[in-house]
Amino acid sequence: MSETYIVTAEKMVSGGDCLSHINGKNVFIPYAIPGETLEIEVTKSFRDYDTARIVRIVTPSPHRVDALCPLYGTCGGCNMQHIDAVYQRELRASILRECFEREGIPCPPIATISGSDTGYRARIQLTNGGFNKKESNEVVPLERCPIATSEINAYLSRTPQNERPKNRVHLFADERMTAAEKIIVAEEREKLAKEIKVQGGASSKRKEKLRLQKNRHFAGTTLNEHNRCEVSILGKTIAFDVQGFFQSNLGVLEQTISELTKNLGGKTVLDMYAGSGTFSVFLADLFERVVLVEHNRDALVFAEENLRGKQHESFGLSGEKWVQYSAQNTIAQYGGFDAVVIDPPRSGMEKEVCKWLCRTHVPQIRSVSCNPSTHARDAAFLVRAGYKLTKLFLLDFYPHTAHIESLAFFEYTDEA
Repeated sequence: MSETYIVTAEKMVSGGDCLSHINGKNVFIPYAIPGETLEIEVTKSFRDYDTARIVRIVTPSPHRVDALCPLYGTCGGCNMQHIDAVYQRELRASILRECFEREGIPCPPIATISGSDTGYRARIQLTNGGFNKKESNEVVPLERCPIATSEINAYLSRTPQNERPKNRVHLFADERMTAAEKIIVAEEREKLAKEIKVQGGASSKRKEKLRLQKNRHFAGTTLNEHNRCEVSILGKTIAFDVQGFFQSNLGVLEQTISELTKNLGGKTVLDMYAGSGTFSVFLADLFERVVLVEHNRDALVFAEENLRGKQHESFGLSGEKWVQYSAQNTIAQYGGFDAVVIDPPRSGMEKEVCKWLCRTHVPQIRSVSCNPSTHARDAAFLVRAGYKLTKLFLLDFYPHTAHIESLAFFEYTDEA
């Protein structure tokens, strides 16, 4: 039998594990809660740290609860269902704060934007009809998911495992969808591309399912109409590709949009990493013109549709390429930006984008992020360039998981 140790879980770290120490060495423990006394067994040992499993909970946390789902710990999804929902949010906020403080940034009180802890997730991914097992490609059968919307669970309930699509598919289902059918089972693009290649071009039937649009700053793109989704967000219809990126917690998205756009307005706003134009649709009501930058041209086709009739200009470029080749001309044409809304990928802002913001001194920056570490890193550059972090929000898009998203407000103070 392997040796076990009695330890205290000291704090939760990014990813949801708790940090402890054995003979001075860091050890990370899944499914622990800060303050608990645990008997643990080391499962993997590395030069700088170990990972461990809980053998026995000696002194449980008062925040420990029974999991909502019988698949918890087997399914590769949730990893915080053993913690009460209120304390989960406190832990995610503390991780977010620590990331910013580690960068030396004076951190205002963190506000939390949250919604329901269950039935919130409008998008799930199935593999051969089920979920992937934790740290494995093995498929876990399921009949329902407590964090998924009622529309997704209705599909899972009425569709036996063996009748669900094979391979990997995306399901998007929510009451806010404008179509009569409140669920889309998305076809894989790879499968569609193969069909078209075999046919030597799209059939007349297939052509009805595809669209080709153009913009003077980027070429058109071919999309699968089966994967096209429309949702009603705060009274506006927004279209997107289910296989592309779109937030899966629409309730928290609506609250985030309301907060992000509060007290903004002026002549020109930049929406950097604009996606399908979700923020731009609302910014267009507050500014005379919206400039969108997004490298994913499939997403920009939808942004063009979503912003039809609004003064806007879209660039199908990476942020870096836009800064290098288009930023100066855009400012010369429209004047300086009154505000920037930026929602970069998990890796954070591209270096050239961050440098450009630091030297351009746009008065207002509203920054959304799905990675607290890179958010704090980028914020540190802005603060050193004269920006002040005035507000910081935990965006609680994914209860029962360790995933952290955040919204930061920056104002240029000219005090660098």
